[in-house]
Amino acid sequence: MAPYGSDDSTTPDETDDLRAGRRRAARYVVPVAVVGVAAATIGLVPALADSGDPDLPKISAQQLIEKIAASDVEQLSGTVKITTDLGLPDFGGLENSLTGGGGGSGSGDGSSADPTSKLTELATGTHTLRVAADGEDKQKLSLLENAAEYSLIHNGKDVWGYDSGTNEVFHGTADDSDGKDQREEVPATPKDLTEDALKAVDDTTSVTVEGTAHVAGRDAYRLVIKPKDSGSTVGQVTVAVDAKTGLPLKFTLTPASGGAAVVDAGFTQISYAKPAASTFDFTPPKGAKVTEEDAAGAPERHSGDSRHSGGGLSGDEGFARGGPDGLDVIGEGWTSIATFDTGGQGIPSGSEAGGAFGGFLDSLGDKASGKFGEGTVFKTRLINALITDDGKVYVGAVTKDALVKAANEAK
Repeated sequence: MAPYGSDDSTTPDETDDLRAGRRRAARYVVPVAVVGVAAATIGLVPALADSGDPDLPKISAQQLIEKIAASDVEQLSGTVKITTDLGLPDFGGLENSLTGGGGGSGSGDGSSADPTSKLTELATGTHTLRVAADGEDKQKLSLLENAAEYSLIHNGKDVWGYDSGTNEVFHGTADDSDGKDQREEVPATPKDLTEDALKAVDDTTSVTVEGTAHVAGRDAYRLVIKPKDSGSTVGQVTVAVDAKTGLPLKFTLTPASGGAAVVDAGFTQISYAKPAASTFDFTPPKGAKVTEEDAAGAPERHSGDSRHSGGGLSGDEGFARGGPDGLDVIGEGWTSIATFDTGGQGIPSGSEAGGAFGGFLDSLGDKASGKFGEGTVFKTRLINALITDDGKVYVGAVTKDALVKAANEAK
């Protein structure tokens, strides 16, 4: 299918206006995708279970959580298969459409090796990853694609992203001198990801141990986490925990609406042996285009030994990359809702956006109204977002009715 707005009759001015509209739309579509990816990447820990349930000693939910927390696995390598069904479109193609085609640096909007945008691909479909870790300072994740490979490498202070398909490199620095954990900038270990999921465990949560499993050749317990309150789109989270090491091996998130898992991911193969030091070595290939991210987070590009400023991120790109200012959270636990104000810019209607792209926008969401006024609800099988016509955003793993109620009560 041709990109939206590729009709030969479109004038240059009309094309510029359409692309500007696309980027305004991306301002809202991309954050919803990123929230979905956040949910999906929690599942990087996991994998497909083998047949047969091992006979293991009884253990309580509290004891199993403590076992996860006490796990001291720092060295591992393996293969992870992740299937994500958030009900989202293919954001790889959507990104090209929003930016006017070309993707990556071809559109002049950023490097295809930038992990912020590259890992958005995990929001939909099935992917195979190779992972390796050797302590807190060395991790590697490789996303295997049909004819290319994307690698994200953390080695000491350096963070490298490399897209072999475009021969582009992204380089950043994992600097914890400001008190931030380096794991905010690089893929966390399976243990870290599961601990993030367990942060939701409170009085609003049911936690039980329900049987055992055999995952990637390892005996494991099944920890089941369920919201007690109604209104959440989360049905339950199931984590298979290595009975010996306490390392989470499999992560499955099913929606309250039923059907296939939103996230089903896990190790199909794992080794606890120390990876070779060369695993984490990286030197940009000859001729590769390198994008440097400075301390302020603004990328500058250079090729070879010549460097030049690439300028800062645009407002729309900064929004998707760093998140909105003035973010507040309504409620707590599984039914909490994040809200922020975009400054009065709502979603353009189909007629305002024009053409096929306007129809595309209308197809993404459902109209909603209440005391707050009118708006549009953008839905996935897990994360929903209400964007009011006056530019306020409400987003969470909650139902449409919960979002409307929150918007009404905020008036």
